Amino acid sequence: MIETRAATTADDDALAKLDERTWSPETSPAPAPPPGTPFFDDGTRPEDVLVAEHDGVVAGYVRLDEGFGIAAHRHVLVIGGLAVDPDRRRLGIGRLLVDAAVAEARRRGARKLSLRVLGHNTGARRLYASCGFAVEGVLQDEFLLDGEYVDDLLMACALA
Repeated sequence: MIETRAATTADDDALAKLDERTWSPETSPAPAPPPGTPFFDDGTRPEDVLVAEHDGVVAGYVRLDEGFGIAAHRHVLVIGGLAVDPDRRRLGIGRLLVDAAVAEARRRGARKLSLRVLGHNTGARRLYASCGFAVEGVLQDEFLLDGEYVDDLLMACALA
């Protein structure tokens, strides 16, 4: 069984290990988190993370961020991270987490939910598109990863 719930501080270790297991240049232009890096910090609070559990084990998460953090942008929330345990992919966990993020953004009064995804991450792009997200912009050759230039796509879903 797969369920989603709000994260708690007790999830820190499981989420940090999940980040270590799922990081790759296909999913992030940032360097991998060093082993032992806590998941929760000043920029990531438990109340902004939804967790998916599969048979009682943390199997994925989605993180919601503020975006610009100014009054003129309060109506927009951002998916700032999505990860699914590699051993539990193809079970619908990613879709469940994106749907939960959309529901939570609506609950918080957001009119729009946006995200950024690397152009070569076709699996994530297909998932987001199937959940109602559309490409709103492309930053061509934005990152140099493993010797290749990679586009950064801005995708969004209208909630109102």
